[in-house]
Amino acid sequence: MKFLDQVKIYIKAGSGGNGSPSFRREKFIEYGGPDGGNGGKGGSVILKSERNLNTLIDYRYQQHHKAERGGNGAGKNRTGRSGNNLILKVPIGTQVFEEDNKTLIYDFKKENEEFVVANGGKGGLGNTTFKSSTNRAPKKFTKGKIGEEYVIWLQLKTIADIGIIGLPNAGKSSLLAAITSATPKIASYKFTTLNPNLGVAVYNDKEIILADIPGLIEGAHKGVGLGIKFLKHIERCKTLLHLIDITEDNIENSYQQVKKELKSYSKELLNKKEIVVLNKTDLLDKNSIKKIKSSFAKNKKFEVMTLSTIEKNSISKIKSKLVTYVH
Repeated sequence: MKFLDQVKIYIKAGSGGNGSPSFRREKFIEYGGPDGGNGGKGGSVILKSERNLNTLIDYRYQQHHKAERGGNGAGKNRTGRSGNNLILKVPIGTQVFEEDNKTLIYDFKKENEEFVVANGGKGGLGNTTFKSSTNRAPKKFTKGKIGEEYVIWLQLKTIADIGIIGLPNAGKSSLLAAITSATPKIASYKFTTLNPNLGVAVYNDKEIILADIPGLIEGAHKGVGLGIKFLKHIERCKTLLHLIDITEDNIENSYQQVKKELKSYSKELLNKKEIVVLNKTDLLDKNSIKKIKSSFAKNKKFEVMTLSTIEKNSISKIKSKLVTYVH
């Protein structure tokens, strides 16, 4: 399924029902007086966060959403039925913006959060409401208020415990597939991952949610390549797993290139917990691996591990380590 990052939708709450101008009319009762009921309230549009959703794709195909109108009041002081609320489900991590796509209205961070994004109109008043000692037979009634309507933007920022970052073709999708039940597209060419993939790894009955963020290239913070569209997903990850191909000519340069893009986008990203994993160790001998790891890890404050996604023991070690970064 295609991952949809943001979408523009139109929402309209239901208008209130009109009040009734009815008068009581019964046999043998000549002047029965007013008995018009009030109109019902219009339905509101409510956004609700859902754990099982991870895309906004549904809103690509349906962009207009309207709640139900309130029923009109009727004679015999009958109040109109209230319109049903319209509940729109969104993934956790969805942010709601005004039409300018800059002004943040709400940010969904937990499951089952609700936000009333458009209020239904109040019902109109029936003529019974206007009866007084000086006006025994009022003909006055009011119409229901119009429901609120807006154009809003929904933006999704993936929420994961650990974000897997690195240059294109570092093996991020292979790692995600190896330690979770996710099935990302995997191939040996750059930019296989065009959309963030989510996976859940389980180790000793503990869950870890991982996000495979598309590869970062030079100039990503300016929108080059997949750019800012995916850099913002990293903001929501608690820990960054920086994956580097151990067969790269200059590992330090590869590491610094990604760090530079993170810093250029937001310095706050540099404050996140970090673990560096040197991948594809199955392509080198043990002495070379030890030498490369030792050289790279020198004077580094973060943890450096090695990995081969085709070796079960290597995968288990990574899982057990990642649990300590989450729980």
